[in-house]
Amino acid sequence: MEIDVRSLHPLEIKVLRHIKGGQAITTQLLIDELAYSIGHCNQALSWLLAKGLIEETGRKLRTLYEITPLGKEQAEVGTPMERIFKLLKTQGPHTLPAIAEKLSLENSVVGSTFGLLSKGGSCRMAEGKRAEVVTSEAPRELSIAKDLLNRALASPLEQEELTPEEAAFVQNNSKKRGSASSAFKVVEREDVTYKVTEEGLKTKEALLKANITGEELGSLTSAMLISGSWKGKEFRPYNLNTPPARLLLGRKNPYCTYLEWVKDKLVSLGFEEFDGPLVESEFWNGDALFMPQFHSARDIHDVYYLKDPAHIKTIEEPYLSQVAQTHEDGWKTGSRGWLYPFDREFTRRQVMRSQGTVLSAKQLPKAKVPGKYFGVVRCFRYDQVDATHGADFYQTEGIVLGQHVNLKTLLGLLKMFAEEVAGAEEVKYVPGYFPFTEPSIEVHIKHPTLGWFELGGSGIFRPEVTQALGIDVPVLAWGLGIDRMALMHLGLNDLRELFTPNIESVRMRRGN
Repeated sequence: MEIDVRSLHPLEIKVLRHIKGGQAITTQLLIDELAYSIGHCNQALSWLLAKGLIEETGRKLRTLYEITPLGKEQAEVGTPMERIFKLLKTQGPHTLPAIAEKLSLENSVVGSTFGLLSKGGSCRMAEGKRAEVVTSEAPRELSIAKDLLNRALASPLEQEELTPEEAAFVQNNSKKRGSASSAFKVVEREDVTYKVTEEGLKTKEALLKANITGEELGSLTSAMLISGSWKGKEFRPYNLNTPPARLLLGRKNPYCTYLEWVKDKLVSLGFEEFDGPLVESEFWNGDALFMPQFHSARDIHDVYYLKDPAHIKTIEEPYLSQVAQTHEDGWKTGSRGWLYPFDREFTRRQVMRSQGTVLSAKQLPKAKVPGKYFGVVRCFRYDQVDATHGADFYQTEGIVLGQHVNLKTLLGLLKMFAEEVAGAEEVKYVPGYFPFTEPSIEVHIKHPTLGWFELGGSGIFRPEVTQALGIDVPVLAWGLGIDRMALMHLGLNDLRELFTPNIESVRMRRGN
């Protein structure tokens, strides 16, 4: 393969010009003779190897011992063994706690170090549990430690260059990981040797012939223009085929962007946004929606309960009494109700919000007539997680109140959500049943991969819901899975991709 010598990097050029044919090339050689850093060596050698201008001739594993901050401290003030021996020799016997206090050492360090001194015959434990020296001659280990620490200050210790005594000391005072508590850190390096290939020698000849030195300038700065230092210099040519550096621009999560877009769209249509806490009482989560307290959807296997506190203190009147009587006998709504004794203890129980409609119910007592309201609501419901279901999910919830709203108005809103917000091309409306709406409609859309699935439910609130909360006009209501709408809008096939930890996937999807 013919190499364009002008495309070579200065680091590569200097290596090729400097090395003679057959000469062994090592990282240390480039550091010593070309003043390269380790990073420069790695770059130059990997580039030359990839181009086939050099080839590997051998590998050798080296074990080095680098001094740690603790080792530098010991080189300055002495090792614990040196300091303890010196203290006992100059100031006489001490208890181990007294030694620890005087030398500001941990009790465990003093205990283990004294054990080594005692084992080596330099110290012993005398009467009164006081440590004392046995001989005035310092242990051989002290001089070994001092010498090794001083040598390591200058450069890492090579395992092959250590005597058996030195190697034993270093191994007992070094760690490969968690070396902060040791004097030395174990570092393993692999030295690789290279040589120039025939292609590399040809490239070197071409460099010499073209008088390319590697000292050519790669950029022109304002400082160079001011000083005039650029005059008489050679410049490296631009390589227009070099790929640009990847720019990782900051951007919002695409799903968060989509949620904000949906909110902006609804606000622009005249809707007011509502919100509320994640924890609600059974009253607002179900009772106010005319859902009987014995309904299967309110079972412990479908709703998450709070353990502490399990109940709220009070529920606002007159809504509690009106809702309770509506359940029992229909109150003034013209309904027979559910014909069971309403449990006022049960209604105070706290649950994680299981549906967005709870916020619609809470909005009714304070809603303006006519009025339009919506919320993007996080809900929690026990469910098997798969491509279209999650244990927690978002719904877009909303109500429209007015004397003249009707089913046709509702169908128009559902069409907007399915086609404009979700981006579905095929939509169908299916009759449904919900305790709080009549008539009730389910919206289904067709996903190109997942096929038909339910987008959500809707309908017109029953009088048992609206009148008990002080509203006497028709109220349109819907609760649609905005996670599922996002699947269509963002071109995804699985709800779990909305919350993926794969940062590349997040970067690729811009949202709106």
